[in-house]
Amino acid sequence: MKIMSVNAGSSSFKFSLFDMSQETVLISGIFERIGMEGGSYTFKFHGEEIRQELVLPDHVEAVRILMEKLVQLEVITSLEDIDGIGHRIVNGGEKYKTSTLITDEVLQEILDLKELAPLHNPVEVEVIVAFQKVLPTTPMVAVFDTSFHQTMAEEKYLYPVPYEWYQKYGVRKYGAHGTSHRYIMETISKELDNTHLRIISCHIGNGASICAIKDQKCVDTSMGFTPLAGLMMGTRSGDIDSSIIPYIMEKEKITVEEVLDILNRKSGLLGLSEHSSDMRDLIPLVEEGNETCLRAIDKYVSCIVNYIAQYYVTLGGADVICFTAGVGENNPYIREKVMERLVCLGVFVDLEANHNALGTLTKISSPQSKVLVYVVPTNEELMIARDTLKII
Repeated sequence: MKIMSVNAGSSSFKFSLFDMSQETVLISGIFERIGMEGGSYTFKFHGEEIRQELVLPDHVEAVRILMEKLVQLEVITSLEDIDGIGHRIVNGGEKYKTSTLITDEVLQEILDLKELAPLHNPVEVEVIVAFQKVLPTTPMVAVFDTSFHQTMAEEKYLYPVPYEWYQKYGVRKYGAHGTSHRYIMETISKELDNTHLRIISCHIGNGASICAIKDQKCVDTSMGFTPLAGLMMGTRSGDIDSSIIPYIMEKEKITVEEVLDILNRKSGLLGLSEHSSDMRDLIPLVEEGNETCLRAIDKYVSCIVNYIAQYYVTLGGADVICFTAGVGENNPYIREKVMERLVCLGVFVDLEANHNALGTLTKISSPQSKVLVYVVPTNEELMIARDTLKII
């Protein structure tokens, strides 16, 4: 069966088309600058990159072009060859504890949850509708980033605020990156042939979160009511004292929306380093002696270590720590810095293994380490495809 995974953005969407008999990617790509000048698509097909600039007035036209190109490239012979499409949805609230078949009712409920993910849910609905217009008979599945975290206990997901805020408005921790954390959990459980592990999963990219997992269930996670909470990230602040918001509003004479935009888009690594949100830019500057970039990286590492230590206690110890996502998979420097600070927990790094682990499933802890440490490349697209196949 051929299953497509779709990950939508406000002016773009990524896709991967899988042959699920072998779980192989037939073609993948991205449509960018939809509804803007300079639209384009980039496909990865048979080891080559195909790129074209073109006018993309809306998502429907982008989907139509995608299907046309799939036929032209003989990936499919007709639209009927695509058996199902899975869509990543950032927030499913409390209702959606698992992935689900998309109906008109489900689509409306995703839209109704837009206050919990205003930058994501409305766009994801728009893209689903676009795919429905081009492929009206193809079953589609919503795969929620929040569903994996629905096993958290009240003491973990409730905030110490008036309880009626939760009852009336759904104010609670929802988490994010659940599809990635679930993939990491399943992969490392299979690798170690053990479904009763205490796992600390570190999804460290431009967006970042850490998840405490026990017996294949989420116990706690660092992101909160929105993806702004938790770790310091590329451009997001992570956890801060909420009193800073009205204080800066008064000092800078700006609105709450402007403060939140700064906390989401101009903080984190970018804000502290005053140079870049990309670790690949910052590390060379640190090696040249740049103090502001070093300050940013030290804070970044400290945040990761603090959450790992917290979840070590939460889980009553840890069997394995996993690093994944852009920085977690590809940056030995950051992994080493984190592990150096975890020696008190019995964590020791194998420097050679860590240096050579670039985007491959690799054990990077030394034989003396009491906690196994692995680099585990994530594959949210495959997770979406698996869920879609199961449901349809």
